[in-house]
Amino acid sequence: MADGDGLGEAATAAASPPAPAPGQSLSLGWRERLRAGLAGTGASLWFVAGLGLLYVLRVPLRLCENLAAVTVFLNSLTPKFYVALTGTSSLISGLIFMFEWWYFHKHGTSFIEQVSVSHLRPLMGGTESSISEPGSPSSNRESETSRQNLSECKVWRNPLNLFRGAEYRRYTWVTGKEPLTYYDMNLSAQDHQTFFTCDTDFLRPSDTVMQKAWRERNPPARIKAAYQALELNNDCATAYVLLAEEEATTIVDAERLFKQALKAGETIYRRSQQCQHQSPQHEAQLRRDTNVLVYIKRRLAMCARKLGRIREAVKIMRDLMKEFPPLTMLNIHENLLESLLELQAYADVQAVLAKYDDISLPKSAAICYTAALLKTRTVSDKFCPETASRRGLSMAEINAVEAIHRAVEFNPHVPKYLLEMKSLILPPEHILKRGDSEAIAYAFFHLQHWKRIEGALNLLQCTWEGTFRMIPYPLEKGHLFYPYPSCTETADRELLPTFHHVSVYPKKELPFFIHFTAGLCSSTAMIALLTHQFPEIMGVFAKAICSEPLDSPGMTVMAENKQNQRQLWFLALSHPSPEC
Repeated sequence: MADGDGLGEAATAAASPPAPAPGQSLSLGWRERLRAGLAGTGASLWFVAGLGLLYVLRVPLRLCENLAAVTVFLNSLTPKFYVALTGTSSLISGLIFMFEWWYFHKHGTSFIEQVSVSHLRPLMGGTESSISEPGSPSSNRESETSRQNLSECKVWRNPLNLFRGAEYRRYTWVTGKEPLTYYDMNLSAQDHQTFFTCDTDFLRPSDTVMQKAWRERNPPARIKAAYQALELNNDCATAYVLLAEEEATTIVDAERLFKQALKAGETIYRRSQQCQHQSPQHEAQLRRDTNVLVYIKRRLAMCARKLGRIREAVKIMRDLMKEFPPLTMLNIHENLLESLLELQAYADVQAVLAKYDDISLPKSAAICYTAALLKTRTVSDKFCPETASRRGLSMAEINAVEAIHRAVEFNPHVPKYLLEMKSLILPPEHILKRGDSEAIAYAFFHLQHWKRIEGALNLLQCTWEGTFRMIPYPLEKGHLFYPYPSCTETADRELLPTFHHVSVYPKKELPFFIHFTAGLCSSTAMIALLTHQFPEIMGVFAKAICSEPLDSPGMTVMAENKQNQRQLWFLALSHPSPEC
């Protein structure tokens, strides 16, 4: 406790400003007050001083005569001048519009707006803190971004992928649609060759057959090859895995085949452990047998979860995570999170999140949205938008809203599926993080958990759209995560079936200056066209709106001149020139 108190006092002393020396506090306060007063009234003083200077120098500078000469010059201009003027202004405004549009698409912000904020605001007394302190949240976000060295469009194996025979094929029988794309199945074939084969397969004839089976494109050919491998070796674990994945038509049949695969896989794994140090080939064989064993146990846990034996599934997953901690890349914790949510063991869910929701680990929709669900659970049952708008948000509600914004910023496609604004389909075997495929995979299994908590979907509906108003430009840049990948739409179209309408990243509205320059360009182009077609009428109109000389004899003469101009204007409108 003494150390803690000492650290607290040191932090307080470091955060507090140094005390002024005796005799200096009064002078420093007077100077600061004077500087603040001058800063507040500086613009007004400069404006008044400028007006006074113009009034004093009005005679030496002959301001009245010069202004009268300018007015006479404007009244003597011909229609050709106005044609050239409007054409030039139209060209300039068009160039400005095209430059603004190009700059916006490249940098995500308006050039005029950026210049006004960066250069004009400091001159007018505004301040903009652009330098972040080492311990500030912005520097923490930059350090997190620097640690995100993953590829933008890296495709991940779906931790909750379904069974091809028992689920995907049954969907095809009922609907006549193929839920898996060729690209997705090709990625799965590559995964199987990576995890289930090695260089020593030629030593066992059954493994040689299975190595060819994983490369087969036709499902009946793969199943036939698996039976051939079992004829050569009745303890071929990978053959049972293939049959459980593709031939079994129910989860019960798949679980039965996986249990046979587990029995064979454990035997082969123990043999490989005894020979792992004999040669590099034996080490590669041990890695392959380890992958097969982990895959079998994980699928057995998923079978138990689907058949309602949730506590058994949780135990298998926890044992896997303890026995094989290096295999975190398989994201077994996401299977564990979903099972714990089904048990409503929210304390255990929070413990898992505390371990895997770390700044150095890659995020996922399951982690971000589960964290938001837990914080929403504490306030959702009593949340009312009207009441919250009147009294303001409490600290717990603010934490829940911030968690929702964090999750939506990571993957903006999930809320539409959770709120059932878009129809769900079967999730693919591979997902793209922050993409539509990941949103489908998450919502397919977690929608029931959001519905179970009263008011959770209501709070999500009231707050998720505000995230896009908070994300700064450019469009792909966020507050908490690395920039949103621009290639997710293309990758999702290859992962998801053609009958599904792929969700894309919500676009923000164009800045004001883009609309302003577009309107300016259109209006000046229209004026240039009218001036070219009706030069005399536009010339009379331009002269009619020009101001009169300041040295006019009086208001009567000024009124007569304006009346004459109006008569000329109406005369020109009623009798246009034959040349027009």
